[in-house]
Amino acid sequence: MAKAKKKSADSKSETRIEDAAPEVMSLDEMLAEAIEAEAANDAPSDDEAESEVAASEDKTVSLAPDPADASDDPEEAAADAAEIAEEIETLRNERDDMRDRFMRALADAENARKRGERDRREAEQYGGSKLSRDMLPVHDNLKRALDAARDAAGEKPEGDTKALIEGVELTMRELLSVFGKHGVRPVSPDVGGKFDPQIHQAMFEAPVPGTKAGEIIQVMADGFMLHDRLLRPAQVGVSSTPKS
Repeated sequence: MAKAKKKSADSKSETRIEDAAPEVMSLDEMLAEAIEAEAANDAPSDDEAESEVAASEDKTVSLAPDPADASDDPEEAAADAAEIAEEIETLRNERDDMRDRFMRALADAENARKRGERDRREAEQYGGSKLSRDMLPVHDNLKRALDAARDAAGEKPEGDTKALIEGVELTMRELLSVFGKHGVRPVSPDVGGKFDPQIHQAMFEAPVPGTKAGEIIQVMADGFMLHDRLLRPAQVGVSSTPKS
């Protein structure tokens, strides 16, 4: 009996302790309540929302021009129009000046391109003119040696003289072949031909019977052309007017 009473008393005391203990919240519930409280604080009230709408309407209306503010003075309006016209004219002049500068720069660039192309082409064709001119005395000496050997050998060269002449002729042909590869070609006038001051150089004049004035009476050295440019004129003797 005593044990039953004690057990009943214990149960009653436990019930009172549970009723007195506070309710414990989970972490998720605490976060949700904090978010709701912050949203409630940030949300504007109805009065604040109405005031913001009214302010925006006032700003929108203030952007529209007020007819009352427009100037009715015709002189001031004419001055404004003249100022605008002057600014337009200034901009137009600046535009024309920039266009002129652009066209000039474009023309200069095109001229520079053409000049560079011409210089490149001339360098390819005439870059070896100095070397070719320095090689012309070699040709002249070979020709003189060949003429002297032929004169010494007579009509029918034999032995060493024949081999020498053939060797010099072979060297001469090889030299002329190399000249031709680089655009160098000889100018060989004929005796009795017409003197051409563009490609001939008169070394002397002499009255020769049976000839006309201006005829070539002697060829002293062949001339040479480099492509379409005269490298060296042919050196010739020219007949003058024969004495009566």
